[in-house]
Amino acid sequence: MDTGRGLSIIGVPERLTWAVQVLDPAPGDRVLEIGCGRGVAVALIHDRLVTGSVTRIDRSAKAIDAALRRNSDALATGRAAFHTLPLEDADFATGSFDRILAINVNLFWTRPADRELTALRRWPAPGGLLCLCWEPPDRKRAGEIAAKVEPLVAGHGFATEVRRAATARGAGLVGVLGVAVVPGRLPGERRPGKS
Repeated sequence: MDTGRGLSIIGVPERLTWAVQVLDPAPGDRVLEIGCGRGVAVALIHDRLVTGSVTRIDRSAKAIDAALRRNSDALATGRAAFHTLPLEDADFATGSFDRILAINVNLFWTRPADRELTALRRWPAPGGLLCLCWEPPDRKRAGEIAAKVEPLVAGHGFATEVRRAATARGAGLVGVLGVAVVPGRLPGERRPGKS
């Protein structure tokens, strides 16, 4: 098990550093961050991109404004976009992203998120990665989150994996990863015209 220790960057919460390490964006990846907050993870992601791009959405205009201020250099490259937009209203084209990240976005485990996960099944390119990460208040809650989220993600067409780690102070970290099997198609669905 990856402990996540030794990942801290001064002033950056370990959950963000860990989540970006788990996401592991390649230099040319197209990345979507859902619920980007004040844009701290955005900077970590953008630092790993060379020709890739990053799109951030957050329902809070205040959060997007803060993310824009924090990431003006990334915006100036022309490879970054920020949108004040709730996830359920986003409408990206099929196969738009190589990596999708959400950190502490609780809707995936606090209520049915079928509409959102159906959209997230379309947006990754073939082999694209969905990375949902949390730093819950305790390790028991981390287990509860993984137990709720992993089958939901799997049920929406992703091959799943659960990763756990701990911060230097012992807080639990949990990530549910999903690799897009085939965009827009659930596992077991037959291709049209095939038997």
